[in-house]
Amino acid sequence: MANKGPSYGMSRQVQDKIKQKYDPELEVRLVEWIVTQCGSGVGKPEAGKLGFQTWLKDGCVLCELINSLCKDKPVKKIQSSSMAFKQMEQVSQFLNAAEQYGVVKTDMFQTIDLWEGKDLAAVQRTLMALGSIAVTKDEGSFRGDPSWFFKKAQENRRDFSEGQLKEGKNVIGLQMGSNKGATQSGMTGYGRPRQIMNP
Repeated sequence: MANKGPSYGMSRQVQDKIKQKYDPELEVRLVEWIVTQCGSGVGKPEAGKLGFQTWLKDGCVLCELINSLCKDKPVKKIQSSSMAFKQMEQVSQFLNAAEQYGVVKTDMFQTIDLWEGKDLAAVQRTLMALGSIAVTKDEGSFRGDPSWFFKKAQENRRDFSEGQLKEGKNVIGLQMGSNKGATQSGMTGYGRPRQIMNP
């Protein structure tokens, strides 16, 4: 972002709205969860947006997080690097692994959102979705307070016998309504003006 000047007009308004979505309280909760999940070896960031971004930017902490949730360790090689493309590659490895873990595309941030700090609220949203899936799966790999995250809705599959399905076809639900007693009497023909009578 160093080679880009300030934004003006509509671009500035959009940027300001995105910045307002970032939640400092959520940042504290996410940092606490990541440190609990991965161990103190990941360190802690400085408080604030910039500290949070710098902590996650190289992808190492994110990869440690996804590896701590999965039994088969989806990211095989995690190494700190000062080269931009290596850092972005690790972030995208995290995103791929998170998608395989169950985070839907609409909850994912783009690598550039984190790397250039364009939308750190999207990063928070991805981490919240990841935590929610970990709590919902309940595979024993989640560490921390489960009340920090919402449980995702789970499939409640039901199997009905052929007899039950046939019986259901005979019942008319109340949502379907009824057409008994409905007529078109008193309606005017198409294209004719409506008759309004004064009492």
